[in-house]
Amino acid sequence: MDIINTLIALISIGLGLLGWLAPRYTMEVVDLRPGLSPMGFGEVRAASGALFVGLGAGALLLDTPLGFAMIGFAWGGAAIGRLTSLVLDGQTPKKWLFFGCEAVVAAVALGLNLPA
Repeated sequence: MDIINTLIALISIGLGLLGWLAPRYTMEVVDLRPGLSPMGFGEVRAASGALFVGLGAGALLLDTPLGFAMIGFAWGGAAIGRLTSLVLDGQTPKKWLFFGCEAVVAAVALGLNLPA
């Protein structure tokens, strides 16, 4: 369980670092385009980047089941948002892949760390 929790936290941190430090690349992956102001880059750095770095780092620092469960809640929220987009905005294979990854991370983190 400790290895899986650490791995999930490190995945969150790693993907967060991409969003935080490589927002242009992240925007290309998720099919976003920069606008007339730098707000888009700031949003990606914050919401798709440093937020997940803080989430993973916080879970590692706390090193408690509820700390790791919070990763599951966050990824579960992302999965719900992605599923909403699949239903309301249209489907693509990449969206389904992202949804699947988010749902699996959420299920594993919550399944391992919430009391039965």
